[in-house]
Amino acid sequence: SRRHKLYREELNLTSPAAPLPLRPEASWLQFHLGISRDGLYPRSSPAVNRLLRDMQDFTTISADYSQDEKALLGACDCSQIVKPSGVHLKLVLRFQDFGKAMFKPMRQKRDEETPEDFFYFVDFQRHNAEIAAFHLDRILDFRRVPPTVGRLINVTKEILEVTKNEILQSVFFVSPASNVCFFAKCPYMCKTEYAVCGNPHLLEGSLSAFLPSLNLAPRLSIPNPWIRSYSFDGKEEWEVNPLYCNTVREIYPYSNSNRLLNIVDMAIFDFLIGNMDRHHYEMFTKFGDDGFLLHLDNARGFGRHSRDETSILAPLSQCCIIKRTTLLRLQLLAEPEYRLSDVMRESLLQDRLAPVLTEPHLLALDRRLQIILKAVRKCIDTYGEAKVVANDTTQPEAPASDRVKLMT
Repeated sequence: SRRHKLYREELNLTSPAAPLPLRPEASWLQFHLGISRDGLYPRSSPAVNRLLRDMQDFTTISADYSQDEKALLGACDCSQIVKPSGVHLKLVLRFQDFGKAMFKPMRQKRDEETPEDFFYFVDFQRHNAEIAAFHLDRILDFRRVPPTVGRLINVTKEILEVTKNEILQSVFFVSPASNVCFFAKCPYMCKTEYAVCGNPHLLEGSLSAFLPSLNLAPRLSIPNPWIRSYSFDGKEEWEVNPLYCNTVREIYPYSNSNRLLNIVDMAIFDFLIGNMDRHHYEMFTKFGDDGFLLHLDNARGFGRHSRDETSILAPLSQCCIIKRTTLLRLQLLAEPEYRLSDVMRESLLQDRLAPVLTEPHLLALDRRLQIILKAVRKCIDTYGEAKVVANDTTQPEAPASDRVKLMT
């Protein structure tokens, strides 16, 4: 702390201006007000587009550790196989209009694949995966991933100089390459090589908009019925019992609600991005049992384009159900003129960190989409379309010509 105080005095650093009063038209507020039973934001929401721009442009007012990392301070057990907060450093950045976003810095270059010998629970977390997951979620018309953008952050001016957390201040240092770096006290105190560094000050990262406060919009965190074993040799029941879905169907709320169909949606999304780390899901309590599932924390996606982890599709292949709207959207994205990789490529060009994904990752989306459709066809051949394809209430908003094509 003493060294940091002298450092600030030497550079004559000043405190940032106080945040402006909240404006009714503020993008963060409009985003929160747009959350509904159907998703986090309406289709073609102008508020979301403004929010994305604001997260890219607004000046950072303060920076701090996330709540889960704060909870670990002083309680880090370095003998654990799986650290409670993974091997990632997350920070909460605040902006004007009471805006708040989760910052995840770059840990892995885009052309690097997850090593074959890595277990999913010790995999790197990738900032570009968070960005790409938001775009894919929007293309699939799920609208369950909070708005996320890429941004170059000046770690000195936008983190060190604005944070009031003395612990965060104390973990900044200058590397032998003259780059400004920082790390978290825990779980990184055991391995200081987990520090992230600017070049020399600028650092790529993703910014994900915060959801409304739990006081305003309470949420439940629920274990995924298809949770994986977080050990080197353990297996869960669903991994050894092909009839596992029959057991799940007998358990509330999966027995009498839309929940199981939403689990299948989530599995399809995770299979496309290659995310094996969906141990829990969250829901807004306001919308009851049939509310949508939030697709949060997608940083372990897009790690390995050369491998398709079909076990992620277990909810679909074991339960053999899918929403009609989901199936129609997937069929449309398999058409040559609406190819998923092409739509994703075009969408990701809007982000300032483009290219967000390498070409092999984009092409892997097309390959995985065909695997999903093949799994659905197998279910229909076995049980019939009436039992497999569920008629959900919301129909996709598409031109009449597209709707005709989908049905054919």
